[in-house]
Amino acid sequence: MAIQADIVLRNGPIWCGREEGVVEALAIFRDKVLAAGSDAEIKPLIGPKTRVIDLKGRLATPGLNDSHLHLVSLGMTMGWVDSKPEAAPTLEALLGAISARAAQSKPGEWILSRGYDQTKLDTGRHPYREELDRAAPNNPVMLVRACGHIAICNSEALRLGGIDEQSPTPQGGLIEQQNGRLTGLLAENARAPVQAAIPAATEEDIIAGIERGGRYLLSLGITSCMDAAVGQKGGFREIAAYHRAKRDGRLPVRTWLTLLGDDGRSIVPECYAAGLISGTGDEMLMVGAVKLFLDGSAGGRTAWMTEPYLGEDKTTGVWMWEDAELERMVLDAHKKGYQLACHAIGDAAIEQLITAYEKALAAYPDADRRHRIEHCGFSTPVQHERMVKAGIYPCPQQVFIHDFGDAYVKVLGPERALPSYPLRTWFDLGLKPATGSDAPVCDPNPFPNFHTMLTRETWKGTVMDAAQCVTIEEALQAYTEFGAFSQKQEKVKGRLAPGFLADVAVFSRDLLSAAPADILKDTRCDLTILGGNVVYERGA
Repeated sequence: MAIQADIVLRNGPIWCGREEGVVEALAIFRDKVLAAGSDAEIKPLIGPKTRVIDLKGRLATPGLNDSHLHLVSLGMTMGWVDSKPEAAPTLEALLGAISARAAQSKPGEWILSRGYDQTKLDTGRHPYREELDRAAPNNPVMLVRACGHIAICNSEALRLGGIDEQSPTPQGGLIEQQNGRLTGLLAENARAPVQAAIPAATEEDIIAGIERGGRYLLSLGITSCMDAAVGQKGGFREIAAYHRAKRDGRLPVRTWLTLLGDDGRSIVPECYAAGLISGTGDEMLMVGAVKLFLDGSAGGRTAWMTEPYLGEDKTTGVWMWEDAELERMVLDAHKKGYQLACHAIGDAAIEQLITAYEKALAAYPDADRRHRIEHCGFSTPVQHERMVKAGIYPCPQQVFIHDFGDAYVKVLGPERALPSYPLRTWFDLGLKPATGSDAPVCDPNPFPNFHTMLTRETWKGTVMDAAQCVTIEEALQAYTEFGAFSQKQEKVKGRLAPGFLADVAVFSRDLLSAAPADILKDTRCDLTILGGNVVYERGA
């Protein structure tokens, strides 16, 4: 008896990958793609028990892979006060939202908020500690900037963190003062004492975050993701939480774990002792790379640049490690067999990271280790040549251009800001750039990301070097095939070819022929299939 498909998709364009192109119909059997081809070729695979999904002209693609986000943080911050520009466009609205949460909270309970961007507030500046004091006089408050690298704390939060005007600034950190008084702004490593004062997340909190964030990703057509710093919220316990979530059916998306490796916070020794090295696991949950932070964010003026930011302070941002410290950590992880995926945004940080990778690869050669530079926003042509030669790959978030491009122009000037995140250049050099959202830094919604890749437009309409635009098929490739490549899983997922995982996203319109403005405006994910199972249906 011939095999009969469990699911067949037909009557709409099905984009299977750059090589495969578009087919008329797709057959799925169990968790894999059975066949892709013309309607006539697939028709014999339809049996009485086959579920036939009529696309009605809508586009189906491989499930999207968000190659850099923070799944635990995404899920957990979904319960925080929303201070994103859409929710709180003015300082008054932001403080009002914090005040409203304080009114519902017990005295002494922490109030946490995330998403503001000072360049989009009506005041054009960060909120001050005293303003947060007035909004929540009886509660500690920590307000996190969209980028996740800067926090504004009220007086009670600073007190609980033991930070005052005499506190020394840690390496790789900033405690801002004006006229000898704390403003409440803490950047990078300076936030640690306040973060340590917040009650630790329980294993159940972490699992609930994984589940909540993962379900949201499925509603967007995202079937795979990378969690970009496992250990940030709960240390090594996050590994246990992920495995328990998987065991209990509470891990909605395929997740590639990137282990926090920074000295002082690293979970790598425990993972290595437990035999958890790169590639350990299965298609649903796999240990991926080791993550080190080298700098901050450009919009927050903490990404490490060779030339100063605009402004009187002549800062070049925040750097985390002496060269020797970084090279020791990179070599240690490389020698242990780990892929590395390190955060470097400014050209100075990227330079330091490439050098560390080159030295590790020279000491222990591996032609296919695929070390990654996360974000890689302000890389230079000379750095690109070295990346090609060494097999080092960028993992950018093009949606940063949409959300923060105007902030880059403001803090760096157009000459440096406009050509940032050079996607077209990376494509042409064969650097296979993956893409993602860095959620909760940006919303994981893929449509602003697609729009940016096609137009290089910011939310305001500023065009950031149109020469770096790519086509819609290239944008899809970045979101699918290159995402799989960045995780060394390009033979398993990222394309709709026979034997590949049956992960499929169905969108409300045909992205291949849609105008970029329409993609941004009102495209939705209508249906998501993971491993041959329908896991999301809009309106269902």
